[in-house]
Amino acid sequence: MLAVGNFLSAQDSTKVSQVLKSAAKLKKAVDKNDDKAIADTYVGMAGDYYNQGNYAKSEEYLTKAKTLFQKLNDKKNLESVTRKLAQSQEKQNKITPALSNYSMAAQMNYSEKSKAVNSNDVARLSSPKPELRVEAIQDNINISKKENEQASVAEGYSQLAEINLQQKDINKAEENLNNAYKISKRGAPQQALAINQKLTDLYVENKNFDKAIEAKKKVLKEDFVKENSQEKVNQIQELADIYIKKNDPKEAVDLLKNAYGIALDKGHTLEAQKSVKRLDSLYAISGNTDASVQLYRDFLGKLPNLVSKDRSLVDNKILEDTEQRISQLEKEKELKDELIRKKNVFNYGLIGALILLTGLVIFIFRTLKKVQTKNKKIALQSLRREMNPHFIFNSLNSVNHFIATNNELEANQYLTKFSKLMRGVMENSTDDFIPFQQELDLLQNYLALEKTRFTDKFDYEIDVDESLNMHSLQVPGMLVQPFLENAIWHGLRYRTEKGLLKLSFEKSNQYLKIIIDDNGIGIEESKKQKTQHQKTREGRGMKNTLERIQLLNDLYKKNITCSVKDKENNSGVVVTIQINLI
Repeated sequence: MLAVGNFLSAQDSTKVSQVLKSAAKLKKAVDKNDDKAIADTYVGMAGDYYNQGNYAKSEEYLTKAKTLFQKLNDKKNLESVTRKLAQSQEKQNKITPALSNYSMAAQMNYSEKSKAVNSNDVARLSSPKPELRVEAIQDNINISKKENEQASVAEGYSQLAEINLQQKDINKAEENLNNAYKISKRGAPQQALAINQKLTDLYVENKNFDKAIEAKKKVLKEDFVKENSQEKVNQIQELADIYIKKNDPKEAVDLLKNAYGIALDKGHTLEAQKSVKRLDSLYAISGNTDASVQLYRDFLGKLPNLVSKDRSLVDNKILEDTEQRISQLEKEKELKDELIRKKNVFNYGLIGALILLTGLVIFIFRTLKKVQTKNKKIALQSLRREMNPHFIFNSLNSVNHFIATNNELEANQYLTKFSKLMRGVMENSTDDFIPFQQELDLLQNYLALEKTRFTDKFDYEIDVDESLNMHSLQVPGMLVQPFLENAIWHGLRYRTEKGLLKLSFEKSNQYLKIIIDDNGIGIEESKKQKTQHQKTREGRGMKNTLERIQLLNDLYKKNITCSVKDKENNSGVVVTIQINLI
């Protein structure tokens, strides 16, 4: 639903930073009497609280934002904030107001997508029939997948699991929760933790303690837990609770000692106290009074130093003071509004507002242009870097093939060629464009590698127009390689007889024309050869290449075009790439 940033933002020091920034934004907005900016600040604060699991605070600020957007008649933001408000209420199990807000958002008809999503949520919460609720959830999952909204997809699977539990379908609930966890852990760690807890509770409720332990250990291995010492302690304590329910107090004691040690080291007073209390309970059950006394002595002796290191105690006070300041700012705004209404001074204010608005629009426009350009360059750089691991993975698969077939000599030769190729790839990985000669060398090395792997499957030819300047001409690096890879791996290698791969570079007026021509089995036949698993996977290298072409066109106006066509009678594929040389 709401944007989820890096999971470390859940730590108290970052919470303070977020609240302080929001307070500063709110002060500026109040000083300017800018209702839109105030509402946007409320939405941002609500998002922070939602991601921290404080749904009551999220609801509070979304309600304020909704009132302002209604006043401004801002239908787009009103629909969005109304939906977010419903989600915050639903998280608190306030079903009636949540249902009302979902319905209101659906009736706003801002877009077909938002209408469908909100209508489905109304059906999910109000329908008495499980099959209708499942249908509504599945429809929202499909919409979210199409829009690439991973957090919403994960939430949908979690909702399906709840219905599965109501229907006593434990296996299906487990499957849906696992799907939700896999999706959410990539970009929504707070959501992933909540889903993992649901899954663990499911296992514990059904006395499947081993699976519950496995699920909890899995989340402890995630980077977003390992890098957050406070959350790590919490998860270890949860794991200890499972061992207690499993009647394995020894393992629980070891885990709680570990949690206690981390809490002392990192300065988490409350978490250390929780570990001490749980350890004391276990010692009491086992009659180990001496261990309990020693534990409390240790804790009390280290408490002053622990409190001095615990930033959260100071941060909580800052949070409290800042929220009081925000409340004061809201009261100041109300007073200002009243004064403005009483004085009724509009003329000079209107002129000043127009000037300010004009300047603000120009500033925002220029800033947005700069940000868009910068973001595109960052995205292009990210895609270039992502190509390298993708290529390495596929190449190492080939090495694995040689090793698996006990062909050590071929494996060694392949690795030698591979290292030479990778050196060239890495040297050019930071540049958007590289000399044509370097790109040609890389492609020749790559084809030589694949020829080693598929000796009896294909030959290749490379034809270069003599009018092309090999050294001064600049081309995008590794742009052609994924198409060559596709031709070999999805076309030529399935032939019963040796095939031919032709790569040509021609100068056509102001364009460089690149043609990849193979006589493989063709696109349609290749699809038939794929397994169901392969069909469900999206080729990352090809997707990245097409995204790179789009970004290169946006940034450098190269007018790069790409067409992929089957030959007649499934006799191969022709890929044509054109690059503007001017």
